[in-house]
Amino acid sequence: MVFAKSILDNSDVGTHRSRRVKLSNKGRYGVRAIFDIAFHSAGKATQIKDISRRQAIPPRFLEQIFQDLKRAGLVTSKRGPRGGYALAMDPDDIRLGDIVRALEGPILLAGNDGSGDADETSRVVTETVFSELSDNIEACFDAVTIQDLCNRGDAHGVRRAPPRRYVYSI
Repeated sequence: MVFAKSILDNSDVGTHRSRRVKLSNKGRYGVRAIFDIAFHSAGKATQIKDISRRQAIPPRFLEQIFQDLKRAGLVTSKRGPRGGYALAMDPDDIRLGDIVRALEGPILLAGNDGSGDADETSRVVTETVFSELSDNIEACFDAVTIQDLCNRGDAHGVRRAPPRRYVYSI
């Protein structure tokens, strides 16, 4: 173990710690949009303009995100004045991993890196580690549900949007 410590160069560790693996805006906005429907509308139909206003997400980008979420079966849509997007299932049944996979595809650190001349043993070892890390990251995303986010919102005192009131006049 002493040998390994002397070989490793830790002089640049501080510069690497500030860099984080980032989820794309599409994935982050998708989670926020689903959370918004669950938290502010109890999973009922919510218009994009309302989500856009509360979450500061461009409405056109939300339209694209909701099309992917609808294809994945996470939301449904309803047309008309009381229309919008609603959760297709209970917030307890929607995991962050479901949303991320619907918008980003599989969560993978491993893949073909094009190193055809690389030592096969080294490649197998590193790809195995990256595959295991991918599984662990995916498990972390799958461990959190939208209901968990709603509970955190309540615990942090996030104010819920007031219910929509309709005024009918004849």
